[in-house]
Amino acid sequence: MELSCLQENLNRGLGIVARAVASRTTLPITQNVLLATDQSRLKLVATNLEIAIACWIGAKVEKEGTITVPAKLLTEFVSTLPNDKVEISLAPKGKTLVIKCARFEARVSGVEASEFPPIPQVEDGISAKVEAEKLREGIAKVVFAAAAEESRPVLTGVNTEFEGDTMTLAAADGFRLAVYKLPLAVPVAQKSEVIIPSRTYAEIGRLLGEQEEPVEIVVNQARSQALFKFKNVELVTQLIQGTFPKYAQLIPQSHTTRSLVSVSQFLRAARTASIFARDGSGIVRLVATPGGDKPGKLTVSARSEEIGDDVGEIDAIVEGQEAKIAFNARYLIDVLGVIREEQVALETTSPSSPGLLKPVGNDNYVHVVMPMFVQW
Repeated sequence: MELSCLQENLNRGLGIVARAVASRTTLPITQNVLLATDQSRLKLVATNLEIAIACWIGAKVEKEGTITVPAKLLTEFVSTLPNDKVEISLAPKGKTLVIKCARFEARVSGVEASEFPPIPQVEDGISAKVEAEKLREGIAKVVFAAAAEESRPVLTGVNTEFEGDTMTLAAADGFRLAVYKLPLAVPVAQKSEVIIPSRTYAEIGRLLGEQEEPVEIVVNQARSQALFKFKNVELVTQLIQGTFPKYAQLIPQSHTTRSLVSVSQFLRAARTASIFARDGSGIVRLVATPGGDKPGKLTVSARSEEIGDDVGEIDAIVEGQEAKIAFNARYLIDVLGVIREEQVALETTSPSSPGLLKPVGNDNYVHVVMPMFVQW
């Protein structure tokens, strides 16, 4: 192996694949990064056996070759190098990678590439294309609602459904449910449903940072793996096996009170109340009061027996009767923090029924939050 590339490109490429390097593992080779020449480019690959990320960077290849070296060591060393040309070579019979840049030179002991876990080829199956910006927005709006605990594995993933020209993302943790619909760039031939780990979507959200071209998604026929293709980057993930709950029936279809409020004002009031809610089981109380001839209001309050209490009022257009409901402060802040529209509608039925939040002027997103039971 003998090649040269720019430090800036190598550093960026290592930063991308480093997210897939195993941190704690019984298979030490997964803490390495694979370097391979590939049609006048340098291919970098890392895997933790759940996800694998491959990244291609431009390089001048003099001699083909492949090797794996410790990912953390290589990433840290390259990041400290000056912004100059990096020369990489491999001793003909050895496993030592020689890296030269300006007046710096390092030798890194590697392991044969043949010992690196093979990256699954996801080729035949369901294929879809989606605009990068739409996917980025969809991930941001649902991924936080997935469960963190592994007690119910299907809830640690995001249910992903392809049907016609629509892709639907749904995540739930037993206390809240987020559902977002986004258009596909190309309609799919057949309906398909898979559960993609929320950690995978979090990585994809990061990879979409500078992506402008549509993202291609391929799910293999066995529905055990999925491939996400970006510009110069590919991510392969294992899928979660199981059946996602029938979430459509959890979305309230009617309400007795509908409150329209400013997202920014609601978020500020919720954050203020959350300070006092910390010692009160995280409970934030909401009271929607119709105004009649005058504008209505939404009162956001929290109280702690030891610290004190807080009450905030914001203007609201309240349709229907007066309503009271209590939510976990964090759940409220999480959803309000990802809504980009100016106004949000809060639909409620009773203090013991789920509340529904949805942006005004956008039917693509709904968020259901289970209420907290409190003494009013």
